[in-house]
Amino acid sequence: MKILRKSDAVEYKNSEQCTALEYPLGDKDINGTIVTVTGRYPETRFAVNEVCKELVYIVRGKGVLGINGKEHAFQQGDLVLLLPGEKYYFDGDMEMFVSCTPAWFVGQHMKGVE
Repeated sequence: MKILRKSDAVEYKNSEQCTALEYPLGDKDINGTIVTVTGRYPETRFAVNEVCKELVYIVRGKGVLGINGKEHAFQQGDLVLLLPGEKYYFDGDMEMFVSCTPAWFVGQHMKGVE
């Protein structure tokens, strides 16, 4: 078992519209992050995770997820599963809990992808 407190979390600013509060589990198989989006992320084009699945739970707010040429509206309480290699963007005002497997790492995440 492992318990992490909010004081253990590390804040990252991915862009002006996106901040992340990452809880460092130190586990290569899974991680957990609180992501806040206010606007469009990424600002242009798409983001993509080449390696991990992302399980996204909308804690607060609403918005749209652009993926595979379509926009999907979502709101508080909804759950989204993003698969490796899917190009996407979020647009709205929301707070999300995101868990990735295997654990998210910088080298596999790209933004500004066509």
